[in-house]
This record gives sequence, C-alpha cells and structure tokens, in this order.
Amino acid sequence: MKKLSNSSIYIVLTFVSILMLIPVLWIILSSFKSGMDLYEWPPRLIPKTFSLDNYKAAFSQGNFLLYFGNSLFVTIASTALTLLINSMAGFALAKYKFKGRQFIFIVFISTLMIPLEVIMIPIFTIISRLGLYNSFLGLIIPPAATPTGLFLIRQFLLSVPDSILEAARIDGASEWEIYWKLILPIAKPVISVLAIFSFMWRWNDFLWPLIVISDPKKYTVQLAISNFIGEFNVDWNSLIAMSVLTMIPVLIVFILFQKNFVQGMVTSGMKD
Repeated sequence: MKKLSNSSIYIVLTFVSILMLIPVLWIILSSFKSGMDLYEWPPRLIPKTFSLDNYKAAFSQGNFLLYFGNSLFVTIASTALTLLINSMAGFALAKYKFKGRQFIFIVFISTLMIPLEVIMIPIFTIISRLGLYNSFLGLIIPPAATPTGLFLIRQFLLSVPDSILEAARIDGASEWEIYWKLILPIAKPVISVLAIFSFMWRWNDFLWPLIVISDPKKYTVQLAISNFIGEFNVDWNSLIAMSVLTMIPVLIVFILFQKNFVQGMVTSGMKD
C-alpha cells in the first residue's frame, strides 16, 4: 500500500513537472523559428527549420554582449556582497550573546512585510545624495543585505554547537579566523542556497535598474529586453532569443551549487 502511495505521488509530481517544463521548452524551440513561423496558427512546437537569425539579431542589433556584461558584473558583485554581509550578520545573531539580539533579529525579519514600493523613494533619495544615481554601485549596494539571507544563515548556524567555537578560541583563533576558517566552511550548504537565490534575484531584477539607470550603455539585460517592446509593435523574435540566453547564467549557477542546495534548505529551519 505504501509503495502504491509513493508511486502515485511520483506520477503526479512527474506530470506537474512536465506541465511546468512545457512553456520553457516552447520558448527555447520558438527562439529557433525564423520570420513568420513564430506567428503561425495553430502554433507549432517544433520549428519547420531551425534558424539562428534571432540570436544573430540579438547580438548585432540588440548589442547583447554589452548588456550581458553589465548584468553579469552587477549580479556577481551584488551576490558576493550579499553573501558577505548576511553571513557575518547571521553569525553574530546566532553565536554572540548580547542584549537586544532577539529584538534586532525580529526587526530585520519584519522588513520582509514591507514591499519595495514603500521604501523605493527613500532609498532613491539616499543614493542620489550619495552620488550613486546612474551608476553600478547604485544597483549593487542598496539590495546587498537581505532579511531572507539573514534568516537562512542565522537559523542554520543555530544548529552548530557552541563547543566548536569555544575549542577554536582556546586554540588561539581570532574571531575573524573563526568566521572565515570555521563558520564559512560549515555554512557552505546554506550559503549555496543564498547564492542561488541572490544570483537569481539580481539577474532578473527589472524595477530597481529601471529607476536607477538612465544611461543606455549601463543597461542590464532585463532593461535591454524591454527595448524590444515598442509603442505599436513587439519584436518577438529577438525578445525570445534574448530571453533564452538570459536563462543560461542562472542555470549554470544552479548546477554549480545544486549539491548543497537541498541540504541547505532543510537545515536552515531546524532550530528556533
């Protein structure tokens, strides 16, 4: 009976997975359609002939390499800064005993309930006065510290015995050495989870770059894709090709960190 129940669950999950993959498969195959083949009705899943014209147009007319490089720089820098700040803050809130520690944590987590639209204007005012408007630093710095990342790392580190840290201190290790050589290797699973999420958030971000960046040469990929949407028509061929290309970096990052992804998600919520 249990085997039958498990088999039913696997069948349902497989069916749902296929349904979720169909749109992805459709957009990938559609990126190889040429000319008016994209608009034929009824729609054809597999192209009559595979063509790279859409990708050639994205690289030549769309100046894709420039926007791709901008997004890659901003995303990698933002992700690295996010991992550094959240891992240090999570370590402090999990392993240091000080007055108001729980209150500070609650305040940080409560910011999850505040939508970006509410704090958008104050943040924009601050970066403008700091001279970060229309700069990559204006994209990288404001979203660096995330309450989600702080929560994940703090919850994970609560499961690490304090005796390990005390043994390191007895051996003469400084607090920085404990953080860098002990905490970071132990927290590798949850850091991998945060790295995937952070990379995905920064790479796919559209609203904040739209507000901060005005120079077309500093556009990210998501802003560049919006350029294919005109007032009266949409260049679907180039737009679909660029959309497919933007999937690749996120997929690569997931493949690199997938071994620790499940473990990090499970253990990050084990202890209150």
